[in-house]
Amino acid sequence: MTLFSDYQAILFNRRGRVLEVTLNRPEKLNATDAILHTELARVFTDISNDPDSDIVVLTGAGRAFSAGGDVAWMQEAIDEPVRFEQTVREAKQIVFGLIDCEKPIIAKLNGHATGLGATIALFCDVIFAAEHAKIGDPHVSIGFVAGDGGAVIWPQLIGYARAKEYLLTGDLMTSAQAASMGLINHAVPADELDAKVAAFADRLANGATKAIRWTKMSVNIGLRDLATKIMDASLAYEALSNITPDHAEAVRAFAEKRAPVFGQRK
Repeated sequence: MTLFSDYQAILFNRRGRVLEVTLNRPEKLNATDAILHTELARVFTDISNDPDSDIVVLTGAGRAFSAGGDVAWMQEAIDEPVRFEQTVREAKQIVFGLIDCEKPIIAKLNGHATGLGATIALFCDVIFAAEHAKIGDPHVSIGFVAGDGGAVIWPQLIGYARAKEYLLTGDLMTSAQAASMGLINHAVPADELDAKVAAFADRLANGATKAIRWTKMSVNIGLRDLATKIMDASLAYEALSNITPDHAEAVRAFAEKRAPVFGQRK
């Protein structure tokens, strides 16, 4: 796997023409740090260029799919705001990498998917989740704008009213709730998740590959146009929120294991 040999925080495994991609920071619930974020910014392009796969299964190691951003990494961006310029650039590459990857990407949510983890999952093409998994975008809970893709994808899947309720509160929902409102495709018992995903991946792998790929790309034309219109502004708002007292307080409160007190001006 020369194409993927230099990745540090993502694992790759082949099963025939199915490429299994695993976020691999299990001790941190696969939360995104600088290394993983940079790798996510290029992995979907590398997947597109991989000659030995047609279908992708994306999952997480351990108990979670991804818990979003690593709080220690957030503190670094608060201390040195210039670092957030790279984060913004990479965030766009992640979203457009998912949209532009011709190969169908199946998200296998083995556990919670929150924040950026939820964004990545929801930009995948078909989403299976274990029944115990919860999904949500709690950016606002840590004083952050949901700018890294949530503002694009949530309204398209569940409508503006529901999307705003969840994005403005940061509330999580169960996978069963997510499936019932169309945010994800399937909520299944945890002990059936691997088999269900494998069967669906094999079905696509045994299908008309080019027709499947180009159908995905046709469907994504409108989504790409929408992301092009929204991502720059939403990420600019997120960059602004990175230097607010509320965000600094939320990150500090998380480290101190207490509830944040918002509305401070000092």
